[in-house]
Amino acid sequence: MTPPTSRPYVETVEPAGRITAAILVLHGGKATALIEPKRNSLSMLRMRPFFAGVGKAAAPHGVATDLVHYRVAGWNGQAADAARDAGWALADLRRRYGDVPVVLLGHSMGGRAAIRVCPAPNVVGVVGLAPWLPPEEPIPDLTGRTVLLAHGTRDRWVDSRLSAAWALRAKRQHADVARFEVEGVGHAMLRRVRDWHAFACNAVLSLLGAEPMWPLIANALDEEPPAGLQVPLVVPRTNPAVDR
Repeated sequence: MTPPTSRPYVETVEPAGRITAAILVLHGGKATALIEPKRNSLSMLRMRPFFAGVGKAAAPHGVATDLVHYRVAGWNGQAADAARDAGWALADLRRRYGDVPVVLLGHSMGGRAAIRVCPAPNVVGVVGLAPWLPPEEPIPDLTGRTVLLAHGTRDRWVDSRLSAAWALRAKRQHADVARFEVEGVGHAMLRRVRDWHAFACNAVLSLLGAEPMWPLIANALDEEPPAGLQVPLVVPRTNPAVDR
């Protein structure tokens, strides 16, 4: 395969004042593809509303939000191109903002990339939406980090059983792992979209200490495996993130 020649870059939503933390948003892609991703690809379009919504919710707390544009559209086996670009983006965050805490928010391949690079300095957590976690995906060093996953029960593109199996392996090594199931929803997250957005907002902001964590999430983290890894996602009735 010909190696990619383009460079990754980010779009950024920055707060007006001092930046105290950051969120890195990672979109999905293909298993194998060396073409440059289109700006209006379905993988990108799925995450743009999360980028906008989380960015808007985070800015009043002094939290910057970056959306990564990959060099190529695929993971590409051992190259793990999306993870390489996520690593570059984390280094770029440190260059711009210093040693602020960072949470990674990734969908599908972006969820895999987030988990692969989460041992990087300053990362305090990962929020994976329908993450692509094949059986060979290793468990990284999760010391000092929290991993929250959510997966639709009708996902026909990325089997939810794979994220369940990965979460069980991770939970046996590290306490701060929880996983939630979104009933009746497929990979594109088009159904129950407000629930996905509310979960993503609370997950990233609570991991940064910017707002209280939902009891649903806190309780799932406290459970012993396999409990806490197949928790039905139920959004609290009184939840500001839904109406942001």
